[in-house]
Amino acid sequence: MPRRDDRSEGLREQVEYWAERLHVPAPRLRIRDMTRKWGSCSTAGTITLSTDLGNQDVGFQDFVIAHELLHLRVPNHGKLFKALMTAHVPNWREHDIAK
Repeated sequence: MPRRDDRSEGLREQVEYWAERLHVPAPRLRIRDMTRKWGSCSTAGTITLSTDLGNQDVGFQDFVIAHELLHLRVPNHGKLFKALMTAHVPNWREHDIAK
């Protein structure tokens, strides 16, 4: 099993990749234990990801990271948000589950 630091570093790299791909500024990133969510985006633009996300498959990680980063552009889950998710992560609905 990878060390926690290795998983966190991998998540940080994925966030950098997705931020560039989605044309959003690299956010302040926190990785911490979360029991109810896989990730969140604050109104100040801080992305928080669950440490457990590092144990999930890469497709699910990409979904969560893209979802949170897109909130930097669209703060709600309306039609524009869903259209952007579909454009960037076409199979996102397969991963859209609660923790």
